Amino acid sequence: MIYTELNIKEIKEKLQNCLTEERYIHSVGVMEMAVELAQRFNCDKDKAKIAGLLHDCAKCMKKEEFFKYDNLLLDCEKQSIKTWHAPIGAIIAKNEYGIKDEEILSAIRWHTIGKTNMSVFEKIIFIADKIECKTREKKMREEIESALNIRNNLDDAMLTCFKITIKSLIERNLSICFQTVEVYNDFINSVLNNQNSDKMQN
Repeated sequence: MIYTELNIKEIKEKLQNCLTEERYIHSVGVMEMAVELAQRFNCDKDKAKIAGLLHDCAKCMKKEEFFKYDNLLLDCEKQSIKTWHAPIGAIIAKNEYGIKDEEILSAIRWHTIGKTNMSVFEKIIFIADKIECKTREKKMREEIESALNIRNNLDDAMLTCFKITIKSLIERNLSICFQTVEVYNDFINSVLNNQNSDKMQN
């Protein structure tokens, strides 16, 4: 199936022209990690490669360009411009990179704040963004990877991601988006249910 009008080489060339060098290196790292996780959790590797590569395609846009898309943002996203690149990136991926697949676009859209009832594919891109080894801090990577590996469970890793995020927001005296709390609750309930299920089976 064709997911985009461009091939990977063309996508990389376009990204190199609109991202900083560090952000481009990060994007390649996320692409590689997304493919690795897709193989591990039986998802489409080609889709993962494209979503991972393009997840930050709008990251280096100028602020004045961001404001053209403010109608796409949730109210809580408007609190922090750092989250804007995700919803805007989904539009850019569709319009400028020819992405047709809705799951790829959704994974790009939700890779920063997440949402309840995320698909396996969306979780893979979210986690790959946090644990790629080219630019991400080792301590955070290892904490998330450890959670992932204990039971080979994406929800355990997702919960750890949100614990780290919420802790960081609290330590910096920043407000917490209501959606972040909802997603955290969604994953903690999922993890607890899985743990209880494991206990009943043992």
